[in-house]
Amino acid sequence: MDHRGDETLLATLKRVAAVLKQSEIPFALGGSFAVYAHGGHSSEHDVDFLIREQDTERALAALVEAGFTAERPPEDWLVKVWDSDRMVDLIHRPIETPVTDETFRDTVVRPVDAIHMPVLSATHLMVHKLLSFSQHYCDFARGLPLARSLREQIDWDRVRKETAHSPYAEAFLVLLDRLDVVPYSPTGEEKRYSPAGAEKEMTGMDERSEVAT
Repeated sequence: MDHRGDETLLATLKRVAAVLKQSEIPFALGGSFAVYAHGGHSSEHDVDFLIREQDTERALAALVEAGFTAERPPEDWLVKVWDSDRMVDLIHRPIETPVTDETFRDTVVRPVDAIHMPVLSATHLMVHKLLSFSQHYCDFARGLPLARSLREQIDWDRVRKETAHSPYAEAFLVLLDRLDVVPYSPTGEEKRYSPAGAEKEMTGMDERSEVAT
């Protein structure tokens, strides 16, 4: 992984992963560092770990014993730990979906600065990113680097199915099509509207009408 943003944050990531591994607490690396672990690019610099809700207290206890400071924010879908001024999110319900054993099966073991750890799949990362868009947060610029750099690792059919209920995700996928990053449809065969194309189609219809008469 080539991450130049914050070496101290990377060191914190490794410490947290080591504690979770030693404590035999199931986890998966998510967020921007997961993107980097897959060889991609992200405009964000955060450390996110996914854990099951039933493991939250045990994870916090192990990390506090290792020298971290625990924080329980008002949001009920995560807890945090601090390594000096460096924050790590321990998320147990991303995008309103609980982390389960099935979540951990959708991971790939990657070396992160010489430490091997389970990393959320590129497809799952894309789904999480698209479902994070809402009327309150819809910054497509943060999703484009992920889509462009990991597009060959992403199962786009699955992304479309799992985000079909979100109009914001649909708009982003249309944007990817218009930018020639990835086709919007599974086959990429749908026609795009353009004035020139419409005129050509109308001309063809007129010619066919004349032949028919």
